Amino acid sequence: MRIAIYPGSFDPVTNGHLDLMERASKMFDKLIVAVAGSSEKTYLFNQEVRTRQVTEATAGMKNLEVVRFSGLLAKFVEKRGAAAIIRGLRAVSDFEYEFQLALMNRELAQQAETVFLMPSLKYVYLSSSLVKDVAQNGGDISQLVPPCVNQALKEKSSANN
Repeated sequence: MRIAIYPGSFDPVTNGHLDLMERASKMFDKLIVAVAGSSEKTYLFNQEVRTRQVTEATAGMKNLEVVRFSGLLAKFVEKRGAAAIIRGLRAVSDFEYEFQLALMNRELAQQAETVFLMPSLKYVYLSSSLVKDVAQNGGDISQLVPPCVNQALKEKSSANN
């Protein structure tokens, strides 16, 4: 079985992430979406909520598993026996950072290759940071995120106002 891991903070998960998940799930027998947690990073939603949001948004995808993860990605990849790490590249600006990560992951988890996927054209500009900023300033994000995330961001905005 060829397993791929798509790691990320998904804070929040966007339709761009879902696009990559759907496409990657067709390339591998199993796609594990690894929702990262780190005590060093500040998140809008905690890891449990982010995991629940990704799980709800991907409910229709058959060969996809959503799990929480923390620590070194290479160790997680080895533990799960993955053959690939999925990463998204929106623009040239993403490339240098992602290239460094890919080289380090290749060194630490030699059995797994990094597979870069470009988003669909309609999601090239989309990022979780942008979605949070638009939502916190009262903008309509309903076309950018799954319904569960749209609702959660509305509730967060209402609570903060």
